[in-house]
Order: sequence, then structure tokens, then C-alpha cells
Amino acid sequence: MTYISFGSLSISESLLNFVNNELLPGLDIQSKRFWVDFEAAVNDLAPQNRRLLQKREQLQTKLDKWLEEHKSTGIESKQYTEYLRKIGYLLPQGENFLIETTNVDSEIATIAGPQLVVPVMNARYALNAANARWGSLYDALYGTDVISRDGGAEISKNYNPVRGNKVIIYARNVLDTHSPLSNSSWEDATGFSIVDGALSVSIGERSTCLADNTQFSGYRGTPDNPNAILLVKNNLHIEILIDPNGMIGKSDKASINDVIVESAISTIMDCEDSVAAVDAEDKVLAYRNWLGLMRGDLSVEMEKGDKTFTRQLNSDKEFTSPEGRPVTLHGRSLMLVRNVGHLMTNPAILLGDGNEIPEGILDSFMTVIGAMYDFKTNGNSRTNSIYIVKPKMHGPEEVAFACEIFDRVEAILNLPANTTKIGIMDEERRTTVNLKECIRVAKSRVAFINTGFLDRTGDEIHTSMNAGAMIRKADMKQAAWISAYENWNVDVGLACGFSGKAQIGKGMWAMPDLMNEMMNQKIGHPNAGANCAWVPSPTAATLHALHYHHVNVFEKHAEIVKRRRADLGDILTIPTAERPNWSDSDIQRELENNAQGILGYVVRWIDQGIGCSKVPDIHNIGLMEDRATLRISSQHIANWIHHKVCSKEQVMQVMKKMAVVVDSQNKDDPLYEPMDQKFDTSIAFKAACELIFEGLRQPSGYTEPILHRRRLEKKASEQI
Repeated sequence: MTYISFGSLSISESLLNFVNNELLPGLDIQSKRFWVDFEAAVNDLAPQNRRLLQKREQLQTKLDKWLEEHKSTGIESKQYTEYLRKIGYLLPQGENFLIETTNVDSEIATIAGPQLVVPVMNARYALNAANARWGSLYDALYGTDVISRDGGAEISKNYNPVRGNKVIIYARNVLDTHSPLSNSSWEDATGFSIVDGALSVSIGERSTCLADNTQFSGYRGTPDNPNAILLVKNNLHIEILIDPNGMIGKSDKASINDVIVESAISTIMDCEDSVAAVDAEDKVLAYRNWLGLMRGDLSVEMEKGDKTFTRQLNSDKEFTSPEGRPVTLHGRSLMLVRNVGHLMTNPAILLGDGNEIPEGILDSFMTVIGAMYDFKTNGNSRTNSIYIVKPKMHGPEEVAFACEIFDRVEAILNLPANTTKIGIMDEERRTTVNLKECIRVAKSRVAFINTGFLDRTGDEIHTSMNAGAMIRKADMKQAAWISAYENWNVDVGLACGFSGKAQIGKGMWAMPDLMNEMMNQKIGHPNAGANCAWVPSPTAATLHALHYHHVNVFEKHAEIVKRRRADLGDILTIPTAERPNWSDSDIQRELENNAQGILGYVVRWIDQGIGCSKVPDIHNIGLMEDRATLRISSQHIANWIHHKVCSKEQVMQVMKKMAVVVDSQNKDDPLYEPMDQKFDTSIAFKAACELIFEGLRQPSGYTEPILHRRRLEKKASEQI
């Protein structure tokens, strides 16, 4: 990597050229002035960053010692809580307050719906996600297991009219459920017109209307011959496309060609867990794609069959209101960007002392500058706000530091205070138990909190490593702490005034091929008070959006605030197995399941730089995986080794056995590098083993230090 000196900094040539030649020229920012201010900010902020990480280590050392001393006599709840307060892990709660965030877009404040998380380094994925604001319900149903294959309704190469008919029936039922007609069914509709500002639906020789005409939101075409009807419920829209010449419409008695659902209301463009960004080359790719999204000019040349086409960002949707006025609806998802946390550094810039720049500080400057291009067109935020999701923060002091970084960025870039909104990911134990105070220090810019089961469980295991052997991974979802954690997040958010002002989010549905099961289960998220929840694909967003027609989340908030608040004692209940009585086969199955998941993800991360992909599990069910999967699985095995549930030798045997399984699962990938019989030379295999065997020594059980080091090693080996 070639570096160019600027003051005390050594900046990689590729990053410097990107900033000077692409990022800054479209803004009123002089490059030399920027780098002078940037250098001063980094030299002020980097030492604070290091001190916060040192505090994490000091607290963990104290916890390790205390848990080791008390595990033989049992961890008594009151005594444990008192100790956490004594060492400053658990902080006093202050007076009640309400957040003061302003200039928040409706997608954050008042529209509840699905949220996508997508690796920003993959331009095609990023564009697909941004364009997933609207999705075809017909396509989502036809291509997934929500529609059964029984009775000749299998998915075939060519259109199957039997399956298609099932899709149409399902879609008509959606309309009957959420936008019912007066004394009739959408199945009986034969035509549409707009009469005196109301939707008139022909039912043969007669006509009817919506049971609630306020759901009629607009149309396209002419009043007597509309080609699209727009309906609304719970601030979400459904667009009915009418085309008597369309593939479906030509045989439909109402000429309905498709039903388009407002789907991914917001999308997190991810610079963190779903990408493998380890050097300046990777970071520039991420920043360049984010810049293109904010300028609105990102595009990708794609091939489908023998055709080549260009994918770019969708335009807004235009309608006529019932009163005859023009109506514009956003054509794409509101885009947030997830920066990295406070832990990692990156060699894209070296500081005067030779250390790498804290990557979160670098991200904050680059992503805010990129987002400033949106101020020219308001193609993303209509309020001139920038939404940055900040992960892996430990407690209010670290949240306050993130806010200080944004203060500094805004001052240097001459932005109004609190232009940058912060999303606080509640995925670390010290943040969970101090969530109210975390929100307090960010009350003028917080726009998002969420829960994340995998990272939160990984931190739970690492924090309490010395307390004993943890329960099996599958049992964690039934543990006392997890339900309390999920409820606590919503309780605190609502008490701090999030309803109607900010997002309360829930985690990912990881199985993109099991959409019928998602439809059965994920309605639990809006019922729990989440006004956004993560889904793995645009198709899943279209289907999950129907849950927000079923559930008015803001009405649900009014119910939830009346319930008994989640209990801190339950959250602090350590999920250890009181009397482990697992059989040898139980232990072996648990190890194989964890090891296969680790290897399946790590081999793509290290060898191909893929940070998020559909990885088949041990039962060949495809799971959308990112680094959080590794954290829980590697920490779980490390815990069992530590407490002699299994041995290092047994785990190594399992790793080699599962490497053969993973090799087989990837045999059709021409870029895949097998691990079997190359255990001493495969960098990916060694990285996967290191995550486990060095797991106790990894800060907070994070996987990034090992993955980054091994990925850089792999990239260097390919350049020889």
C-alpha cells in the first residue's frame, strides 16, 4: 500500500485520491482545509477511543475475577447486581426524559414497516435494496413457499397458471382483509373508476365502494379508466396495477395485472458486519458506492439470460389524489448507513504514532460527506438528515463519544448541529442494562434503537465466560434474559418518547427460503412494538410488510406502555447450565452445528471477501449470515472448552470433519478453495479455528481482529 504524508498522517494513495477527486469536488469543501481539520480531529479523538477500549478490558478483567471466585457457591442475584454497580458497569438511572430529535423523516418516525440491511460494497445488492421500497406481491408469492406446490401448483420453468391462480386468490384475500369492499369481495370486481373523489368498483352490473373510503389514496390514468389504484392502511400503501393487455391482466376479469406492496420502508447500507473491508481498497469501494447512492447515480451493468441492462435507482411514483391534485410517493427506501463500532482500526490511514486510524472515526467523516450530496436533490432524506447506525457500543460513555465524533464532523463540514442522527444498536450487555442513559446522552440526535439476538448472545457469553458452562445455543431463545432483553428495549424506547419520533427495531429473519414460516412467526415483531424489523431480501420485505397492515404498531405502543416493565434481574440472569447432563451425542451435535456454521461463513469471508451470503447450515437450510453468527458460535464453543464440556482435541476433530461437509456444500462454486487435506495451509480454516481457540482472549468475543488479520494475509498471498 502506497502512503502519502499529510501533517502527522500517512494516507493511503487510493483513499486520498478518492477523497480529493471524487468525494469533495461536488461540495463547497476545499481539500487541503479538510485534511487539516480532519488531522486535528483524529489526533484529538483517537486517544479517547483507546481509553474507552481500555475501560472495556478493565471491567471485563474485574468481572472475570469476580465470577471465577463466586461460581462454586452460585451467583446470587442481589450480590451480583451490587458488584456491577460498584465497579461502574451498571450505572444509576436518571430522571425520566423524552428524546428531542427533530427533522426526522416519516420513514423513521411515522411509517412502520420492514427494514433491509445490505452490504454497501456490493452495488447490485445495494441498488436492489434501495429499490425494494415497492415490491410485486404476485412475484413474492409465486416464487416462495407461502404458496404451496400442492395440486399441480409447482414452480416450473414456464408460467404455471394453476400456481398463478393460487397467487391471485391469496392477493385478493389480502385486499379483502385490509381494504375490504362494502358488501362485496375483491374477487368479484370487474372494473374501476373514480367518481366524486371516491373509488367505484364494478361488480358485474352493479357497483360498490371501499368499506372505508379514506383508504383510497390516489390513482393513475383517467377517472373513468384508471391504470393504477392506490390504497393506504397504517401509513402503508398498496398499488393495484390495471392492464387488460398484461400477462396476468388479460385473463383477469378486473384486468388486475399485479398488486404492488410498499415494502422496505428503510434500508441500512452496511459498512460493518455484512462486509469484509480490511484495507483502503475495500473502504474506498464502500464509500464510493455510498456516494453513488446519495448522488443518485449509482448503476450496475447486469446480464439476465442473453440480455444486458443497467440497474439504477428507481424514480418516485406519481399519482393523482382523490381530489385531483398531483401526489408523489418515494420510489425508494430511506437509506441509513451503518458505520463500524469503536473497536477496529484500518490501515487506510496511519497516525503519527504509527497506529492505524480508528475505523469508526474514518467512517463517520466519509459517510457524512457522501450523504451531503443528498442535500442537493433530497432523493433520500426530505429533511436534510443523515442517519448513521452505530453498532457495538458499550454503555453511555461510548454513545456520548460517538455523538462527540458527529459534533466534530458537523463543525468541520459546517452542518447544523444534529444533522447526523444516530442509531444505537442495543447488542452489547453494558448498553442493554444502561439503555436509558445511553439514549439520554444522545437525546438530541437519536433516531433508532434495536435488539440483535446473535451479537447480544455472543456478548452475554463472553461477559459471563467464567460463570460456568452455557446452555445450548438453541436454548438461548428460551432463556430468562432474552425475553426480558427484548421487552426492556421496547419499554425503555417508549418511555423515552420514541413512538412517532424514532425507530424501535427487531432482528433478522435469517432463512430467506422459508417465507411461509416467516409469515407465521415474524408478525411477532410488530406485535412486540417494533416499528421496523430486519428481513433478508426484497421479497421478504414485500411479504413482511403485510404484517404491518395487520398490526397498527403505534396503537400497539399505547397498549405496551401499560404493561409491567421488564425486570433488570431477569436480564442479568446468566444463562449457565446448572447441572449439565448432556450426552456425548448431544455435545457432538452441538459442536458440529456450531463448527459447520463458522466454517461455512469464514471460508467465504477470508478467501473471497464476502461478508454476507446465504450459507447452508448443517441441514442444508440456507441462512443469511454475517459476522454476528461467528461471534455466538465461536464464543459458545470456547466456553464449553473453558469449562471442560469438551476438549480442544475433540473440537479440532469436529472442525476437520465439518470442513469436508462445507467443501461439499460449495462444490459448485468455481471460486471456492477446499479446506480438506489443507488444514495446515488453508488460511480460512486456520482463521475459523483461531476464532474458537483464541476466543477467550478476543475483546468482547469479537471476531473482527482475527478475520481482518487473516483476510489481509490472504490478500497478500494472492499478490505474490
